[in-house]
Amino acid sequence: MRFPSATAFLALVSTTDATSFFKSSTSIVQKYGLDIASTNNSVSTQNGWFAGLATRGGATAVEEEPTKKSKKKKKTVPAGSKKSTGKQKSKTNADATDLSMAILGGSNDRNAMQVFKYSGEEGHSVVGMTEAAMMEMGLFEGDTVSIKGKRGKKTMASVAVLSETDVTALSDGSSDAAAIGMSIDAMKNSGVRAGDKVTVTAAPNVKFGKAVLISPMANSLKLAGIDAETITDDNGDEVNLFEDYLAPYFTDKFRTLYRGDNFIVDGPKGELEFQCVEIDSVEKDGDNACIVVEETVLECDGEAIEEEVDDLENAGYDQIGGASKHLAAVRELVELPLKHSELWRKLGINTPRGVLLTGPSGCGKTAMARAVAAETGAYFFVINGPEVISKRAGESETNLRRAFEDAEANAEDYNGAIIFIDEIDSIAPRREKAGGEVEKRIVSQLLTLMDGLKSTSKVVVMAATNRASTIEPALRRPGRFDRELDMGIPDEQGRLEILQIKTRDMRLGDDVDLEFLARNTHGYVGADLQQLCMEAALECIRGKMGLIDFDKDQVDKKILDSIVVEGKHFDHAVGIVAPSSLRENQVEIPDVKWEDVGGLEDVKRELHETVQYPVEHAEKYIKFGMSPSKGVLFYGPPGCGKTLLAKAIANEAGANFISIKGPELLTQWFGESEANVRELFDKARAASPCILMFDEMDSIAKTRGSGQGGSSEAGDRVINQILTEIDGVGARKNVFVIGATNRPDILDPAVIRPGRLDQLIYIPLPDFKSRLAIFQASTRKAPLDPEVNMEVLARSTHGFSGADISEICTTASKLAIREAILAAEERKQNAEDDDEEEDSSSSSSKEKTKAVGEQMLITKRHFNFAMSRARRSVTEKDLVLFDEFAEKQKAGRGAAANNFKFGESKSSEADGEDAQQEEEDLYS
Repeated sequence: MRFPSATAFLALVSTTDATSFFKSSTSIVQKYGLDIASTNNSVSTQNGWFAGLATRGGATAVEEEPTKKSKKKKKTVPAGSKKSTGKQKSKTNADATDLSMAILGGSNDRNAMQVFKYSGEEGHSVVGMTEAAMMEMGLFEGDTVSIKGKRGKKTMASVAVLSETDVTALSDGSSDAAAIGMSIDAMKNSGVRAGDKVTVTAAPNVKFGKAVLISPMANSLKLAGIDAETITDDNGDEVNLFEDYLAPYFTDKFRTLYRGDNFIVDGPKGELEFQCVEIDSVEKDGDNACIVVEETVLECDGEAIEEEVDDLENAGYDQIGGASKHLAAVRELVELPLKHSELWRKLGINTPRGVLLTGPSGCGKTAMARAVAAETGAYFFVINGPEVISKRAGESETNLRRAFEDAEANAEDYNGAIIFIDEIDSIAPRREKAGGEVEKRIVSQLLTLMDGLKSTSKVVVMAATNRASTIEPALRRPGRFDRELDMGIPDEQGRLEILQIKTRDMRLGDDVDLEFLARNTHGYVGADLQQLCMEAALECIRGKMGLIDFDKDQVDKKILDSIVVEGKHFDHAVGIVAPSSLRENQVEIPDVKWEDVGGLEDVKRELHETVQYPVEHAEKYIKFGMSPSKGVLFYGPPGCGKTLLAKAIANEAGANFISIKGPELLTQWFGESEANVRELFDKARAASPCILMFDEMDSIAKTRGSGQGGSSEAGDRVINQILTEIDGVGARKNVFVIGATNRPDILDPAVIRPGRLDQLIYIPLPDFKSRLAIFQASTRKAPLDPEVNMEVLARSTHGFSGADISEICTTASKLAIREAILAAEERKQNAEDDDEEEDSSSSSSKEKTKAVGEQMLITKRHFNFAMSRARRSVTEKDLVLFDEFAEKQKAGRGAAANNFKFGESKSSEADGEDAQQEEEDLYS
């Protein structure tokens, strides 16, 4: 037996009274049969003395010298009294600001310790602690401790002093007395993960084991190629589990075992998992745990155990990321009443009865409920909405009653009960809109059952829906669902927390930047991020697919060790995984960059300042107290690149991009067009920052009252809804609206007034530089003859739009393809000529081959033909209309306002004021 260190021992003796010291030391003597020589009959300490410790088996006499000096109690002043100091007040005020999150702070239990992964050689039976933590708990190396984790799970292990390497691995390389190192097996036995908290207490009364029954786990036998029934390998040879696995694992190890513990042992056939089924120890009171010694009989009957799948095994607060405030509220309303209902009784109020979780699909509503059930150990009853519905009269209500009765009956055996109703909108719609009598009766039954819950029943109802507006309003009042929590879309920090959780068990390369992923996954919920990680892993596996032999039962270990998910795999996953709430709107981050848009430098600069600055420099807008612009309107001839510009700015700003064609929002049903607009903006807010691109905006935003009949009224309602959404009734978040039209003269004036689409940007026909860039982009992948001069083509297409130029390139390509096909057919015909003519026509064959090669390129001749067929889609008359509109907008701004300067303006006659006022400097 050795102490953590001589220094630690002396420190423990000098700070601990003799009585408590020998209480812990007696267990050491009894457990290990140690002889402590009493060569020095007394050891002086600060608080007293001890002497006469007998040898093995003898009694221990401990006396304590009475303290001569009595300590005077200091008179303390409560923090709330008049004499309380300013420090106390400031501390109280600081604490008050975090009261909403106080429940997440954890308990002040001195025995609570944070778990970290420990790579000790002793496996599950040994945990690591720092010397400071061991001294504080009065432990020595080799002592047994009890470890209590989640869901009431418990295990026991011996204590070892952490090495310097393990201590350095703790938080920021500093020794943390409140940390405990546990192996993977020990974590599983106590139901925790790295980073969770466990309660550690000394267990001095664990005795030696007389007999222990141990059985293998069926799943591990299967993975090792061992038949679970006959315990034989693939060759039919019997595997001796005791000799090959258990005996080497336990011999001379003095391992601590707790009934129900699982542990992994390495052997000839690889790693096998075993479970401690029964324990027979020296004392009947200690049959839950024992220390395996040489005299302990290990029994292994070979009967394999099927692992029980716990639905809540992987649930817990550590699996919830990006929802700290919601988690705190749920724990206050659910966990606290279940564990400490006496707090409510003391205050004379009823405990909360229900919590309604709302939010988009995949945001973690069900995971939140499962985590609370797992952490509290409560009975968890799930009601999936559609499962309650039955075609027989009265059976649906009976199913609901049975669920509540079952929960109340099991609440006493467990730590309360939680009834979770998933998709509650399917069984509790608004009664006035319910399709039949069955739905109405179910709603009424649910109201009755929730009202009938007793305050002492320790039953809490949780429900989840992504359509809160369709639920019966009577359910949403206090006394039924007391609180509604909108989970919402996680922000950047929330996405980072979720990614850290989802990748916790993944093998990641050094180039994986989770913070970068979090910044570039706007609008992603937890389910989307989980899918993102899965797609990255699949892409990683695809890279190793050629090395995997599908005929073998197992993948080669070298291949498994080489699989690492790298940054390129996540880049691929981001390209194919879109936010689930916006997939139907074809949300994308375009791959168009500023370099792909030729010319229009002034337009680029204005767009950059209008769209990118609020995203990239939000703090500057806050500092100057300015709200970003809400939108811009692109107007110009058709085919001049308005949509291309919108895609480029969306890509540069790193925002989601939704392109909406105007007519897509219009339907024949009354009110549905406006609903489409509302839904579109709601989804854009969820995926913020997001750019909404309304193409052909003139089709849905014409001047109101310009039409006749009901169609005009429907269009006016759509315009009104769009204006309302742009004005930001409700939270707009970071949503930017871009409109595009080639008929700005028929737009409703209210759409383009300041505060809505206040930035009007004219996208003219492409200039020379832009036309050159369009020619180059259109022929980027085509086999082009080097003699083709694109600058000449760009100079010859003045007045052509981008679509016109693209048509020229397409026509030239078509002609080249036609000639290439004809040349290939001619070559095939020549190959069928007689062999006799082949020698005489060898020279001509070479010429034909060269001609065929030339036909495979797009030459000047092809562009000459295409230019002869080219046409301008925008006439001079059309350009005049756009010029007139631009001049009208400029004139409307007012010449006097445009020429205004501080200190130089003269007072003028306006609003009845005297025109003869003297000129004065405003800042003089």
